[in-house]
Order: sequence, then structure tokens, then C-alpha cells
Amino acid sequence: MEKLRQVEARTGRKPNILIVLVDDMGYGDPGAYGGGAMLGAPTPNIDSLAARGLKLTSAYATPVCTPSRAALMTGRIPARSGLTRPLLASDKPTKNPWADEVTAAKLLSQNGYVTGLSGKWHIGEAKGMQPQDVGYDEFRGFLSVVSEYTQYMNLAKYSQLMLDAERLKTFKGLSEYNGIVEGKKGGDLKIAYKLETPQQMGNVDQDFANFSVDFIKRAAQARKPFYLIHAFAKVHFDNYPGDGYLGRSAAKLPYRDAVVEIDDIVGRLTKTLEETGQADNTLVFFTSDNGPEEDSYPDSGFTPFRSGKGTTWEGGVRVPGIAYWPGVIKPGRVSDGLFDLMDLFNTSLALGGIENKIPTERYIDGVNQTAFLLADDGDTCRQAVFSYNQADFSAIRWANFKGYFKVVQSEQPFANISMSTYGPIAVAPWIFDVYRDPKERLTRSNGDYEWLYGPILQLQAAHAATFVKYPKKDIGLGIGGGGDPR
Repeated sequence: MEKLRQVEARTGRKPNILIVLVDDMGYGDPGAYGGGAMLGAPTPNIDSLAARGLKLTSAYATPVCTPSRAALMTGRIPARSGLTRPLLASDKPTKNPWADEVTAAKLLSQNGYVTGLSGKWHIGEAKGMQPQDVGYDEFRGFLSVVSEYTQYMNLAKYSQLMLDAERLKTFKGLSEYNGIVEGKKGGDLKIAYKLETPQQMGNVDQDFANFSVDFIKRAAQARKPFYLIHAFAKVHFDNYPGDGYLGRSAAKLPYRDAVVEIDDIVGRLTKTLEETGQADNTLVFFTSDNGPEEDSYPDSGFTPFRSGKGTTWEGGVRVPGIAYWPGVIKPGRVSDGLFDLMDLFNTSLALGGIENKIPTERYIDGVNQTAFLLADDGDTCRQAVFSYNQADFSAIRWANFKGYFKVVQSEQPFANISMSTYGPIAVAPWIFDVYRDPKERLTRSNGDYEWLYGPILQLQAAHAATFVKYPKKDIGLGIGGGGDPR
């Protein structure tokens, strides 16, 4: 709190918040997390943030993108909002989940901040579910996900769609927003341009970077604090190179070229903060929305943990997490303290001085982690992380232990969710020690860790009890929308 008082006294305003969110980046992709040059794609700018800030080794997301983004923005487990699975252009929820959800952007916008979202949205295309409807003063990006657009661009890969005129018409007709759109609070979205070619798709992240740079500059000129989520399109498949990035990585692979481009843009954003005199008044948080997808393996991300996107195994939910704030966060810190991306909701409001504005009529799962991030010897304020597969409770991470109640089991050498089985654990939770067994290869339910049943089951019971007063929300999405999908 003393650090925050000093910053506000020096600058005359609340701090800025810049959340940099990559799509499907693996925990091990950045050099700071073991990848980088080792994978043929150096990440000097991301690594610099880690070296000059706080590197979290136990930051957690949900298994897939829509729920992670909803949790980050609302501070709530997706089962409470109904946003439990990726939304497609054809999805028409019978109940607008945003009608009674509150984002950090909305609360900050009401209390002196300028708020923006640049890049991928993917949390609803219908009116009332768009960024400018839920608290963002400005938005420029696209509403869906890269693969929704590239399916009508790559003839070699998607010939069965592109060579059938009726199918193609039907597919493109699912959305009226097949392109880059922009909007402002209280208004309607306008299409800036249609996405029609691989070259256009490859350059969208440069488009989003241009918007974010301009947003940061305008906030500085207005002398107003800002809250900005910069949400990359990459590295979700299909990865087309931006101009000048074909073969830029030593690996000479599309995914690795995309990682190099992301790192360059991270450098550009931090440089803009420095050039506008805002670096020492801005919390930058770099992360990914889930673990690496394995549908396009091996041209996909790297994780040292078991499995990947679509599962609650460590590889699916443990993500890079870097907090950077020069002069405020002590350089070179590394912590294995637990951090959930939904904690950014509470933490952002605390930095904005409006934690008391958090709605009290709903259950908030996020935790204010300001002390953890800012204190030189800060420790996590979170006791446990609760992981879900869609609306189903799956696992608990507590200390260095992971207890599973339901799992996705893959019979393949990699964990493409469509090749997997899903179901409950019999009799007692599966227990793993992620220090001793980070790949979660051997459950220790019997013998070594029987003493863990008590604490793990107690945490599970207390967590489940919150749903008695605050039940899951069904927004009418069918499987995974709010009930038990199995």
C-alpha cells in the first residue's frame, strides 16, 4: 500500500493496467520458462519482463479460451457465469450471460479509467455480449477465433468446405462479423475490413498492436489511467506469418515465427510505455489463456507438463505469468505461489482504489493479489486453485499437490481432447505431487499421500458449498452450458 501511495503521489493518478494475453501459448514457449532459443524462437522481450519483474511458476488458467477470458474479466469461475466452453459464431444463448455479469473494465470505466480491448474477444457475438456492451470504452479486434476465419482461406487444408459453394455460404453466413471490427461504449460495432486472405490473417496482430500503441499514447495525453487488455490472435492455429515474419525464427516453422512476432510486439508495447513516460506507472501482466493446443502438433506450443489444452492436467491449465512494473516490483523475483488469472479482476480493482465496488450479491472467486505482486517478499494470498472441465469440477491444486476428482484420459501419445475419455475417479481422489512428479505420471492415492485426503476433501467440500447459495448458471448452450455434460 505504501508503494501505491508513493506512485499516486508522484504521478497524480491511479496506475495503469496492461494485460497481455496470448492465445494458446505453452508454458514452456518463452525463454524465461525454458523455451525460447532452445525451441528455435528466442523471446528476448518477454524474458526481459521476467528478469526485471516477477516470474510466476504456478499461474493457472482454465482449459480453454472463452472460460479463461470470462474468468479473467469477472473474477468468477465460469460455471457461475455459464461461459463454460468456447462460443462459436452459431451459438445463440437463450440467456445473455453478460446481462448480470460485471467486468473489471466496467467498474474501472465508471471510476475514472479509460478502458480498452485490443484483439480477440471470443465471449459472444450477439448484441449485448460484445466488448463495448460490457464495460470497454473502445474495442478493435475480432469476435471469434483465428480458426473460425482461416477455414475459408486455406484451400489445401479446408478443400471440403471451400470447394462446396453451398457449404461455404452456410459457414460464412453464421456470423455477420467475418472481419476486423471496432466499437465504442454505447454504440454498435462497425466492420473495419473483411478477413479474406491468409496475408490479412497473418497481419492482424500488427493491426491490434497499432491500436494498443495508439490507445496508450492517447491515455497519456489525456492524463487518465488506463486499463487495456491486449489479446493476441496468435498463436492459435492456423498461424500465418505477418509481413516480414516468414522464416524469422531459427526453427523456420509457422508456430515459431508467430512466437517471434509476439515477442516483438511485447517489446513494442513496453517501449511505448517508456516513450510516453508511463512505464513506472503501469502494471504489465503477461500470460496465456490456456496451455498449448495439440490439434496441430507438433507445430504447436511446448509445455513440460502432462497433456495440453482442453484438459485440467497441468499442461492444459498451467501458463506463463509475468508481472512487471519498474520501480515497484522488485526485479528478478521468482515465486511458485498460486495465482489464478481470475485474480486479475480483484487485483485490478484494488490497484484502481475501488475494491469496495466489487458486487456483493454474487460469489467472487478471484483473490486480491496486490500484496503478492508488489511486496518485495510478497507471497500468494490464494490457498488453492479449483479447475473445471466446462461446468464440471475436476481438480484442486493445493500447495504442491494436485487432487483430481474427474479427468480427461487420452489414449493417444498427445492429448487431443476428441481422442479422449472423460469420467469420475473411483472411490478417492487421484493425488499427484507436482514437485516430485510434474508430468503427473503416477497417482499416489495409496500409501505415500493418504494423509492428503483430509485436506483435499475439506477444500472440495467448502468449495462445493458455495454453489448452494450461488448455483451454476445455465445460459442455454446445450452440452457444457451449465449442467453436467456427461
